[in-house]
Amino acid sequence: MSTSPASSTPSTPSPTGSAPDLVHGPFTDDPPWLIDPDNLAWKKDLDGVRDLVRREVPKLVKPRRLPEPQRLAVVGRHLGLGVARWYVGARRKGGETSRADLSRRLRLAAEKLGPTYIKLGQIISSGEGLFPAELVDEFKKCRDQVPPQSFADVRRVLESELGAPLETVFSTFEREPLAAASIAQVHRATLKTGEDVVVKVQRATVAELVHTDIKVLAWLAPFLVGRIPIAALTNPPALVELFTETITEELDFRLEAENMLDVGRSLLDLDQHFFVIARPHPTLVTKRMLVMERLEGFAFDDVDGMVNAGIDTVQVVRSGMVAFLEGALLTGVFHGDLHGGNLFVLEDARAALLDFGITGRMSPRKRAAFLRLLMAATMNDAKGQVEAMCELGALPRDSDVDAVVADLGLEGEPIDPTKLTPDELIAEVQRLVKSLLAYGARLPKELMLFIKNLIFLDGAIAAMAPDLDLFAELLHISTHFATNHGQRIAAEIGVDPESYEMDLDGVKGSFGVDPATESFTYRDLLAQRELIRKRMSDHHHGN
Repeated sequence: MSTSPASSTPSTPSPTGSAPDLVHGPFTDDPPWLIDPDNLAWKKDLDGVRDLVRREVPKLVKPRRLPEPQRLAVVGRHLGLGVARWYVGARRKGGETSRADLSRRLRLAAEKLGPTYIKLGQIISSGEGLFPAELVDEFKKCRDQVPPQSFADVRRVLESELGAPLETVFSTFEREPLAAASIAQVHRATLKTGEDVVVKVQRATVAELVHTDIKVLAWLAPFLVGRIPIAALTNPPALVELFTETITEELDFRLEAENMLDVGRSLLDLDQHFFVIARPHPTLVTKRMLVMERLEGFAFDDVDGMVNAGIDTVQVVRSGMVAFLEGALLTGVFHGDLHGGNLFVLEDARAALLDFGITGRMSPRKRAAFLRLLMAATMNDAKGQVEAMCELGALPRDSDVDAVVADLGLEGEPIDPTKLTPDELIAEVQRLVKSLLAYGARLPKELMLFIKNLIFLDGAIAAMAPDLDLFAELLHISTHFATNHGQRIAAEIGVDPESYEMDLDGVKGSFGVDPATESFTYRDLLAQRELIRKRMSDHHHGN
C-alpha cells in the first residue's frame, strides 16, 4: 500500500541511525515518533483477538442448509450466468480457449460481486504455478481496478473509529486515495502534530459482507467439485477454507499493526537489514483504521529508475531472497503477500515492506517441517520431502510415505519435461495430480503463502536480474545458511551440518539441464518454460 525497502546479506550496509526504537525493529533512522511495544494501547488482548478470529474460520466455512437467500441469489446469478455461457460456448473448443473464456467470465463476475470476490481473485492472481495460467492472468486485472469508496464513506469510518471529527486529528487529508484495494484504501495525510502519514481505512460494511459471502461460497463450493477447472491441488471447498483463513485476519487492522512489529522483530533477531518497516502510530490504530509513517521510494518495477540512481538491482533481488527465506525458515513469521504493490525501494537500496494484512505464522513444528522440506529438496531426498509434506499438513499425517514416493515416481532420475512429447507431458501432469488427490493432498495456508512469495521473487529476478546464474545463486544461498545458521538448523531438525551437501546435479536435473552445464541464467529458464508451455499448447490444439 505505502511504505519502503532495506538491505541485508553480508554486502548490505546496516542502518547508521541512533533512534532508540531501532532495538525493536528495522525502522527508518529518522523517526516521526518512537515505538515501545510494551506500551501500545491497541496491542491489549490481541492474542485473544487473533485466537477468536482463527476459531471463527470453521464456523464460517461449515456447510449450511442455505445461506442468506438474497446474497445467494445475487452470487448465483452472476457466477451461474458466467459459467453457463462458458459451458454452452467456449468449453466445447477445449484447451486454452476454454480456460481463457471461463477465466474472463469468472473475473467479470467477481468484479460485479464486490470486495470479497475481488480479494479472492487477487489471491489467485498471485498464484502462478498453483492455478491455471489463464485464470492467474485474468485475475491480475483485479489488482489495480478496484474503484475507491467515496470520501464521505472514508470520513464516516474514520470519525467512527476516532470518536471525533477528522479535522481534530489531521491538518491535511487527501481525498483521492493513494491506492484502493478490496478491503481498504490508503490516503496521504498530515497529523495535527506535523508528521506526514499514510492512513489505511477499511471499506464501510466490508466485514459484514465478507462474512456473508464466505457462507455463500462455503455452501456453493461442494457443488463445484470436479465441474470447473479451478486449480490442480485446491478443490473448491479447500480453496474457500484457505481463503477464509487468509481474509478474516485482514479485517482487524490492530492485528496488521502487530504483524508489522512481529515481522520487524523477526528481521531484527536475524540481524537482517534489507527490509524497512514503517512505524505504526502508537495510538492511532483501531480495528478499521491504521495510521503509519509515510515512506517514499522507487516502485518495485521501476528498474530503470533504480539503475539510474545507482542502485544495484541484482543485489536488491539477492538480498530480498535471503531476507525472506531467513524470516520464514528461522523465525516462522513472514510477510505473506509479496508483490510489486507491497514493496518499494529506498534510495539507500533497502526495501520497504507494505501491507501486512496477510502474514505467515508457523508453529515451531511447522517451521521445522519447512526446514526439512527445503533441505531434503536440495539434497534430492524424496522420502524426506514427503515426510515433511505430511508434517506440514499438505498430505495426511498417516500417509504411507514409501507408497507416495513410489506412486509419484520420485526416486528415479528427474524427468526432463522438455524431452517429453506433448501427449507424454500432459499424461505425466495428469498422473501426478491424480496421485496427489488420491492421497488427500491439500494446500496449507503457510505453504501457499510461502510458494506465492517464491513466485513473486521468481518474477523479480526476471525483471531485475535476468542474467543471474541460478545455480551459482542457489549455492550462494545454501552456503549462507550453512555458514550463518548451520548449527541452529542442526539443533532444531536433528541434521548433522557436516553431512549436509547440496545435490547440485539433482537440482540441475529438476530444471531439465545436463549435469555438465555450469551456468543457467533466468533467461535460460524462461526459454525452458516457453518450450514446455508450447508443448502443452500443442497438445490442446491437437485434440
